[in-house]
Amino acid sequence: MKITAIRATPVNIPLEIPFWWTGGYYPGTSKAIIEVETDQGIVGLGEAPSADVVATIMAMGERLVGMDPIDIAACEAVCVPAWQIVQNTDDASVVKAFGGIEIALWDIRGKLWDKPLYQLLGGAVRKDIPFTEYFAFRPKIDGKGGEMSAQAIVDYCLEMREQHSSTFFEGKLIQGDAELEIETVKKLRQALGPRAMIRLDSNMQWSLSSARHILREIEPCNIRNYEDPVATFEEMAQLRKHSAIPFSSHVPDLRRAVALGVPDNFVTNFAVLGGINKAVRFIGACEAMGVGFWCYSGDSGICTAAYLHVVAATQWMHEPSQSLLRWQTTDVIEGGPFCQTNNHIPVPEGPGLGITLDRGNLKRMFDDYVDNGPVDHFHDPLRPGVLRRLPLN
Repeated sequence: MKITAIRATPVNIPLEIPFWWTGGYYPGTSKAIIEVETDQGIVGLGEAPSADVVATIMAMGERLVGMDPIDIAACEAVCVPAWQIVQNTDDASVVKAFGGIEIALWDIRGKLWDKPLYQLLGGAVRKDIPFTEYFAFRPKIDGKGGEMSAQAIVDYCLEMREQHSSTFFEGKLIQGDAELEIETVKKLRQALGPRAMIRLDSNMQWSLSSARHILREIEPCNIRNYEDPVATFEEMAQLRKHSAIPFSSHVPDLRRAVALGVPDNFVTNFAVLGGINKAVRFIGACEAMGVGFWCYSGDSGICTAAYLHVVAATQWMHEPSQSLLRWQTTDVIEGGPFCQTNNHIPVPEGPGLGITLDRGNLKRMFDDYVDNGPVDHFHDPLRPGVLRRLPLN
């Protein structure tokens, strides 16, 4: 089998309503959808975490034509410099670009051997994969959203519990108001009861002083995890002296985490790590050092399917992954986006990733990218032309 062509299509993945995060409005995200074609008619699907690597993917595709897609190591050798060099540069584009391609190469393997990806990774230790329900401060647009107060957040979570039997919740309470966050968390715990999971994500919103105050107030609420409460691992280490709440980060620096004792968990995208093979090795290292790992949110159904298979095959990945799936209005895969019921999504049983590309949706999402450009995560509609600055109280 030989690779005959690689296509990379930039797409926008819109959300039904934007939500507030530390950098501004978050209306969705932009990704690169990858198709690796072979001379046997098998097409592997992959996804890179940002659309800005499309040109890099296409350049790699020219080098990969004629190569065996099953030989992932050989494919990597013509696309990615030595890792010690990559890690000493400020350019992670080659890692993200090849990471997306590598997911497609695993999809080809599964399709060639007619096996779901989780079987190629050693078999399933679980078939129902946990995800959290998401909450955030959202404006009201066309009758949807409107969760801009503590009680509105509570009401939304209760609605998700009623409609979808959700008991795992994670969210951003990002308005630069420590007392509003404390009020919301306390009301959530009271309304959801003692057994519901509550995780928080601050996107590095708080100063160390504010974070100490907030964590002291919410610690009795049994918070499962707080992601990036402050800006650095060093500040997290200081915060650990004042709180037993576990921390997580999107920055996958295991050496620093072990040296400092924080964060307790990593949350990221497989392509950011260089693909499924690199992710499996990284997760194994995390297991050896007692550091947790779960998956990022905001991806298309392609990367989400990769999450499902790897979590199915990895005992250490027992915590629920993040999920914006409920808020995504469309997807590049048929039947997408995935959505959880009773906190879980079943792993696909088809060959490879077990998904099929929806070419109609792919075109519409590509047209959105062409017409509107990549999604802007740093827009503040309350102050046009000015980037959001939250007070570090």
